[in-house]
Amino acid sequence: MNKTADAVVVGGGVIGCSVLYHLCAQNMNNVTLLEKDVLGSGSTGRSQTICRTHYSNVITSTMARDSLNIFKNFSEIVGGESGFVNTGYIVVVDKSDEEGLRKNLMMQQALGINTSQIDSDQLRDIAPMVCATRDELLAWEPDSGYADSYRVTTSYANRARDMGADIYLRSPVIGIEILNGAVKSVTTPDGTIETSTIIICCGPWSKQILNYAKVEAPLSTVRHQIATIARPVDKIPDHPIIGDIAQSFSLRPEGTSMTLIGFGEDEAQVDSYNQGVDLDSIPSVLSRLIHRMPDMEQSYFRGGWSGLFTITPDWHPILDEIPGIRGLYCAVGFSGHGFKLAPSIGELMSKLVMGDEISSVDIDQLRFTRFEQNDVLASSYHYNVLA
Repeated sequence: MNKTADAVVVGGGVIGCSVLYHLCAQNMNNVTLLEKDVLGSGSTGRSQTICRTHYSNVITSTMARDSLNIFKNFSEIVGGESGFVNTGYIVVVDKSDEEGLRKNLMMQQALGINTSQIDSDQLRDIAPMVCATRDELLAWEPDSGYADSYRVTTSYANRARDMGADIYLRSPVIGIEILNGAVKSVTTPDGTIETSTIIICCGPWSKQILNYAKVEAPLSTVRHQIATIARPVDKIPDHPIIGDIAQSFSLRPEGTSMTLIGFGEDEAQVDSYNQGVDLDSIPSVLSRLIHRMPDMEQSYFRGGWSGLFTITPDWHPILDEIPGIRGLYCAVGFSGHGFKLAPSIGELMSKLVMGDEISSVDIDQLRFTRFEQNDVLASSYHYNVLA
């Protein structure tokens, strides 16, 4: 293990690997990544990996727009493959969220995002397998889809290695030394690395790692379940992704015959949560699925898994240097949005660390102190995970 580094990234998920890659692309060559297990073994590997741009705020919509462009052109921009599949994305809301939908669409269209409200006739043309009631409103993003979390994460890591980065797996951080208000070193079971810069990107474990520097972060974890459904391919050979705000769940196709349904945000402990699916929830999930796609009545449950969302009080991430500790940065609290925003997050964090100007978004909106200052971001919807 190296004894020194210009910067140490903690966490080998998609966020950490994106940050590592972008630091190297900014010509910071002596960079190290520490991962306590293997790449993508935390929340990244349990993501639904939806890539959509429908958000309630300019900053997240901009990051999602820019990230989607990178996912779609990953081999040319980054190198390697993202596994992106273009399916389109439908948002469904009921009357209570009508104002929020219209406001969001106006904002997104002003940002150049290809999205529009559609009616029932247009829905039949776009996705004849999907049903909506008279009281529901719909939006359509034709350019959205999903990608492969393993391919994206390892491609970022491989490109960073090509540019000189060092990646140490099964190297958990067990200490951070702060001296005179500045980062001095980070310690693992294999040794100590002297560095002036540490970037914390370790998802559900970020709160614990920040505690080593005596930083109390406003982070908590919730368990998000994903059920795998075998669909009747003779009737539904494929379908778009659906963000079903009206019924508080999401779904996307997987391969040629499966559908993944994401649901539930229950409080969970990082190292002891149930990584499977609650079987008693499946009848309700299937009922909602059939309500949205009646031909799914012939579908059946195949299994599933659960992962963790690391959430902040406003369900938006923190991208900042920790106040009062020079050189300690965090990219944490993505609240279920980390994968789809990862390309932009990596670029923004690298610029923040390098002291470069950030002009694409107002990153101050994601500062660490916004919660105590009561200057938080809000969703236009009741379903927080849509942000």
